[in-house]
Amino acid sequence: MAGGPKLVGLRLHHLRKVLPFFFLVGCLFLVRWSKGAFFVDTYALITRPFWPGSSQREWLQYGDLVESQVMVDLLQADNNRLRRMLAIKSSSTPDLVSVPVIARKSNGWWQQLELGKGSVAGIQIGAAVMGPGGLLGIVESVTPSTARVRLLTAPGSRVGVWVNRAKHHGILLGIGTNRPQLTFLDKDPKVIAGDVVSTSPASTILPPNLPVGVIQSLDKKALPAPIASVQLLSAPEAIDWVQVQKR
Repeated sequence: MAGGPKLVGLRLHHLRKVLPFFFLVGCLFLVRWSKGAFFVDTYALITRPFWPGSSQREWLQYGDLVESQVMVDLLQADNNRLRRMLAIKSSSTPDLVSVPVIARKSNGWWQQLELGKGSVAGIQIGAAVMGPGGLLGIVESVTPSTARVRLLTAPGSRVGVWVNRAKHHGILLGIGTNRPQLTFLDKDPKVIAGDVVSTSPASTILPPNLPVGVIQSLDKKALPAPIASVQLLSAPEAIDWVQVQKR
């Protein structure tokens, strides 16, 4: 009789050893049979108290509304840009040639444009290239069917300009960013942010009084003369069509 309890205890000991194995097999079978739904439901039940409340739901709805409004604004801006490009495309005159931009280098985004017309269309080296609103650059090389434009933003680009309100000349220098630098010839040019910059009325290289940009900021302490940052009226980063002035 003494061996009975000992035998029962031995069986229980073996059962405790194999029980985790059977439990694991059962869990795997449950996952296989339910395709994970059981654990998903369990997770949802445990985390339900932490789900977003009404205030958090309102924040999410507000975020969706803001995102939709931003998308509408971006689409409207792109639509306006395309309308301006279409206007340029269809507005060739005896003095202006409408030309598509066919290429630009990613490592020279602020330096040059490749145009889809050349000398056959009357485009010559040194011609002014206009975008929507103002001057973009100057033609630096031409083939019979293409032309390359050096942008005002290209490093080393130099164009004589004029601030009509202050009656002062300056040199617009490209520095490789979307805003070229205006260096004045006088120590006190009396210009302010918002002044309009145009090509010099005394220019013999470019047509005079072409709109160029607007002064954004001014450093009066720069030596030997003040310098200004200029926002171009025609954004070179978003150009599909241009107009080239015949010389």
